[in-house]
Amino acid sequence: MGEELGELRRTHRCGELRREHTSQSVVLMGWVHRRRDHGGLIFIDLRDREGLVQVVFNPQVAADAHAKASRLRGEYVIAVLGTVVERPAGSANPHLATGDVEVMATELTILSEANPLPFALDSEEEAAEALRFKYRYLDLRRPQVQQNLIVRHRVAKAIRDYMDANGFLEIETPFLIRSTPEGARDYLVPSRLNPGEFYALPQSPQYFKQLLMISGFDRYFQIVRCFRDEDLRADRQPEFTQIDVEMSFPQIEELVALIEGMMVRAFQVGRGLDIPIPFPRLTYQEAMDRFGKDAPDIRFGMELCDLTSSAGESEFTVFRQAVEAGGQVKGLNAKGCAGYSRKDLDDLTAFVKPFKAKGLAWMKVTDEGIQSPIARFFPEPTLHAITQQMGGEPGDLLLFVADKPEVVADALGNLRALLGERLGLIPPDVLAFVWVVDFPLLEYSEEDRRYVAKHHPFTAPRDEDLPLLQTDPGRVRAKAYDLVLNGRELGGGSIRIHRRETQELMFQVLGMTKDEAYEQFGFLMDALELGAPPHGGIALGLDRLIMLLTGASSIRDTIAFPKTQKATCLMTNAPARVDEKQLKELHLKVDLG
Repeated sequence: MGEELGELRRTHRCGELRREHTSQSVVLMGWVHRRRDHGGLIFIDLRDREGLVQVVFNPQVAADAHAKASRLRGEYVIAVLGTVVERPAGSANPHLATGDVEVMATELTILSEANPLPFALDSEEEAAEALRFKYRYLDLRRPQVQQNLIVRHRVAKAIRDYMDANGFLEIETPFLIRSTPEGARDYLVPSRLNPGEFYALPQSPQYFKQLLMISGFDRYFQIVRCFRDEDLRADRQPEFTQIDVEMSFPQIEELVALIEGMMVRAFQVGRGLDIPIPFPRLTYQEAMDRFGKDAPDIRFGMELCDLTSSAGESEFTVFRQAVEAGGQVKGLNAKGCAGYSRKDLDDLTAFVKPFKAKGLAWMKVTDEGIQSPIARFFPEPTLHAITQQMGGEPGDLLLFVADKPEVVADALGNLRALLGERLGLIPPDVLAFVWVVDFPLLEYSEEDRRYVAKHHPFTAPRDEDLPLLQTDPGRVRAKAYDLVLNGRELGGGSIRIHRRETQELMFQVLGMTKDEAYEQFGFLMDALELGAPPHGGIALGLDRLIMLLTGASSIRDTIAFPKTQKATCLMTNAPARVDEKQLKELHLKVDLG
């Protein structure tokens, strides 16, 4: 049974004690991290949010406290009264902030006992994620996870202070909104008061922040929860947090400088680093041409090489047919990998197949020349030109994909990322920011047989490309920009459409009739006719930012209570079925057939 606190009041946090506290009487409270019995003396590592400190129970100093300490086990919650003393010579612990001192206990109060834990909190080996998430309240006691959330708090506060200093107001927007057809699937919420009708949870406060600009608030931001019903992965959650920013009368340069300053502040506070600005920039086309991705990792080379012209001179049918069909042949140089076995090459071929590549051709550069089953289809001068163009040297492995440009980029861009990791080409402590600009406004969906918005339907086209919107939509560039860090998109934004006629035209190009557009977005189009200023903004993923700041392997370790990859909460068993009474009130029936 646990005891009560009584008149005890905590004087210090465990991790705060230093040499300057020597001889002070202190009251500490926390969890028993470890217990060690050294033949008479009992040592406890006492833990709270601020860290660990060693507590000593000596029967010669306090017999009652020592007798109680013999009962202590891991994760008991205790209060200790004692005196701070320097550790004996040679016994200091340089790995602990409190390692020069210890607390000589005179009184011990056991506030709460703990049953044996389902997994150890002080082990080097991490428990299975499913077990950690079932007992997330235990997992959250681990110092590293706590540190991630402390960094998250400090960074969020720093961002709020930074935005306030730059004239931005934090304004809340609704969670119960109207479902719209663009973007990922919505989470729907049935309305009891309006039978048969549904709210949606916001994927973004997009049109609300635009309406705030039309309302004259000039500069808005919000650290806001958003929701998307989509397939999950390590850096994606069904509910996530973004730093949402919008401003009136912006120049892109002004907005970019604002966000770069925010990143400087975030990395100073969250990691103690001074990052250099301005960040480099790539156009979307340059990023795709060189790296195969619109969120390129620029920490290493191995850039894609366009070999379409040289490939067209070969007799290799796969290459020639791709070029004749208007496609591309590109390659990358896996330096030092000419020793790859047939199985290794088959594995790389299997890797690119999910990206719609029909295959992966290869050439090994040796001292004797090119070794490859396709070498005989190339004249010697063409082989030499390809090798020179790709910077091939003896020992290198040249890899090729021939297909439509988007397939080539997807396959080789992902293969480049795989090989960069596998070959140790990515420096571990480098932060490589890059802005990607001049995105296409639209992309053609083969599945839907229509154009869809590359970012969202409120993104403004570049002024000089506006005439192409009706004649050649695929060539229209957007006033859009993404911020990328180490190959991950941190955020994306754009200058918005602020004229009704342009917004109506955009909806028309997206395949919406006037009636459909007005049914979905009539409130916004009406607002655009009532004095809408030019405006633009950006949304940055806070969870992903904290993951990159802390070095966590998943955003789930930067969120207090995350969901699994199946969007479930193992701790509370959500989602769960509800009783018939609730369903009737909502005029719903569940049909699992």
